[in-house]
Amino acid sequence: MLLREAKLLNGSKEQYQALDQAIRTAQFIRNKCVPYWMDNQGVGKAVLFSLCKD
Repeated sequence: MLLREAKLLNGSKEQYQALDQAIRTAQFIRNKCVPYWMDNQGVGKAVLFSLCKD
């Protein structure tokens, strides 16, 4: 599993909002794609990409 780290000290309101949006996007992918992948072990990257796109 990949781990991303971001640090923002004394950032603007827009920077904090962008960081929050990135966190929400990562959580969505984790909550939607990982369980689907675990239930369907033969799934490739293309199927997961299309799942996130929808």
